[in-house]
Order: sequence, then structure tokens, then C-alpha cells
Amino acid sequence: MQNFISKRLEQYTTKRPQEVLVVTAEIAGEQDKIVIFKGFSSSLTRSTAFDADVPVLPDEANIESIDRLASPYNAQAPRYIEQGLSWEAMQVLLSEMGV
Repeated sequence: MQNFISKRLEQYTTKRPQEVLVVTAEIAGEQDKIVIFKGFSSSLTRSTAFDADVPVLPDEANIESIDRLASPYNAQAPRYIEQGLSWEAMQVLLSEMGV
């Protein structure tokens, strides 16, 4: 399935609109931070394509960590729910949510 990781994380935030995910990942040899909120993804360090079919977080990305934050996201004063989740730990939450 194409864009499997990205779609699952976006679906999670659609089901939990009170949460924001900040994903730290290595994409094509470069580190990136991606914010996912209410089903949409946006890079904090690279440009984001206007085409929604172009994944911000491709399946071949190496996810280093995922932070769960309370919405609304404020970079100056983030309110963490949970920090430093591995992709494996996040998959448990995704499965519990049915995504």
C-alpha cells in the first residue's frame, strides 16, 4: 500500500483532533520534522508539495521518534502528552485506534 505510514498517522489525528503528532524522520539522507494534525501533514524543515497525493512522510522514511502533543500546537510552549515514541510503539496506538 503506498503512503501507508503517512495515511495511518493522518487517520490517527483525524480520530484524535485534540492531538498533534511531531515526527522526526530521516528522508533521503536528510533529517526532517513533520507535523501531523487533523489528517494533514506538513514539514517544518522542507517545502511541502501542494499536491496532497505527494506524501510528506514517504514509506521509505526512517522514523526516529514521534511526539504526541496537545492541540493547538505552539512551538514556543509545546504541551507534550508523550515524547520520543518509536515507530513500533506508535503502531500499537494506531492498532488500538483501528488505523
